[in-house]
Amino acid sequence: MSISASMVKELRERTGAGMMECKKALVETDGNLDEAAEFLRKSGQAKAGKKATRVAADGRIVIASDGDKAVMVEVNSETDFVAKDENFVAFANAAADTALASGITDVAAFANEALADGRSVETARTELVAKVGENISVRRIAAVKTTGLLGAYTHGARIGAVVALDGGDEALARDIAMHVAASSPMCIDESGVAAEELERERRILTEQAEASGKPADIVEKMVHGRINKYLKEITLLGQPFVKDPDISIGKLLESAGASVTSFVRFEVGEGIEKKQENFADEVMKQINDAKKGDDRPE
Repeated sequence: MSISASMVKELRERTGAGMMECKKALVETDGNLDEAAEFLRKSGQAKAGKKATRVAADGRIVIASDGDKAVMVEVNSETDFVAKDENFVAFANAAADTALASGITDVAAFANEALADGRSVETARTELVAKVGENISVRRIAAVKTTGLLGAYTHGARIGAVVALDGGDEALARDIAMHVAASSPMCIDESGVAAEELERERRILTEQAEASGKPADIVEKMVHGRINKYLKEITLLGQPFVKDPDISIGKLLESAGASVTSFVRFEVGEGIEKKQENFADEVMKQINDAKKGDDRPE
């Protein structure tokens, strides 16, 4: 059967697949548009399966909010180039909107949720993999709900923060979210620091202080001072405000009669081990392999 340009165009508009892939699907299905669309869907799933083991450590952070609730979603790609692709951006935004509407934060369960266009998250993801040629994943979702105010901030779509505030105003909520994004506090205050984390730090600092050879009472004072400094560095309330380092976040909130009840911060790819590529080594390997081939007897 002859495959016309109009048939390819219609299938492309329906599926978003590339022109050559659409033509191939139509040839395989004797021009049946419905069967061709199904062919492309299965092809996309196969491609997604093959790419699933590839490290996706780039991507973008998307925040969606509505009144007293917000969600933050990390969607990963393999490269920054794809992270900026309009199809990838549209998928990430649609995923965030769906997460907000559904309230689901479990990634496995979220895969079965329907996007606004009716496709499941997983179907849209596999189709996107086929389209952009990279592994794509919805890595994590966090939800924040409050009876007070929500502040949200994203930095270049690579870092995002959502803060729940009791008291204060919208400007303060956004400022605190911006601070969280920039300074990456571990928790709100000292009560949020895990006992084992604090004990590990105390042990390290004690060993360092004892190495100075100072008396035990001096060592104890040194460790106490360093622990206090450490806590100020990792707790939100102890950190100096990024917009005015002369005042701590704790003092800033106190002056506004406000308090932070919770916060979430995501950074693209944090905790994912990326494969380190050395372009020069790769080129030399190719040259050496070519030389070995030339040296083989004919």
